[in-house]
Amino acid sequence: MSNPRVLVTRPIPDAGLALLRPAKLDYFLPESPPDHEQLIEHVAHHDAVIGQLADRFDAATITAASSRCRIIATCSVGTDHIDLVAARAAGIRVTNTPGVLTEATADLTWALLLATARRIPEAEQLARSGGWQGWEMMQMLGADVHGRTLGIVGAGRIGTAVARRATGFSMNVLYTAREDKPAMAALGARRMPLETLLAESDFVSLHCPLTDETRHLLDRSALERMRPGSMLINTARGPIVDEAALIDMLRHRRIAAAGFDVYEHEPRIPAELTALDNVVLLPHIGSATVTTRNRMAQMAAEDVIAVLSGNPPLRPVC
Repeated sequence: MSNPRVLVTRPIPDAGLALLRPAKLDYFLPESPPDHEQLIEHVAHHDAVIGQLADRFDAATITAASSRCRIIATCSVGTDHIDLVAARAAGIRVTNTPGVLTEATADLTWALLLATARRIPEAEQLARSGGWQGWEMMQMLGADVHGRTLGIVGAGRIGTAVARRATGFSMNVLYTAREDKPAMAALGARRMPLETLLAESDFVSLHCPLTDETRHLLDRSALERMRPGSMLINTARGPIVDEAALIDMLRHRRIAAAGFDVYEHEPRIPAELTALDNVVLLPHIGSATVTTRNRMAQMAAEDVIAVLSGNPPLRPVC
């Protein structure tokens, strides 16, 4: 193929773009991220796409791409923004970036858990505001983490990495999964049904993928099973939680606090959520380290180069 064209939908680290240049690929990076209609227009004129979570590759996008595009390489582990059924039918390969963001996301999960438990944003704001009047016995009381029970929903790479960190806090770790996980058992973690985990955990951390089965996995009924005074951490996907139900339970302190890196309707964060003082809010930065994002861009570029060179993708999803 002469002069294959690659659409890079949004800025990525130069570590990825640098691989495309020696491969003599003509890449196009729009001045601003394309909206959905613009994305549909662009994909029809490219042989490959390097996309991101904010890009919606639905059936209409896949149909437009099918006349020319051979691969969609997403700079993410999750592929819930891509219609995989349509991609398979169109013969378009889809790849992702598994494994590389495990440790960064596990680190961020712990940062969020500790910030939520110890009310770090509130305390930091008090210190900055000039309102702090000195040490007080009853000031900024948070929750203990050491020795408490951590429930992990989804025991894949990231969930296991979070559990591994929990051993340093002498936590009792519970997890849910379709089957027993030897790596979790080696850490002393116990597998149990979701209902039991929710009732017995002081902290619940979500690490399952977003699928039809896990959408609103934590609906109002599930949230009501959580131990009074417990806290919820979500660095997986926003729609796993019924956000409206959770806001109501946080408002009434039925759930003591929550830490979010993801939201049900990103990038929109409900005003009702931002108004609460018992939540910690982050802008989806789970994998946002220089090393991790560089490698994600490289992996996407490597798969594009492989497919456009007539080889199988290195990290196929479909």
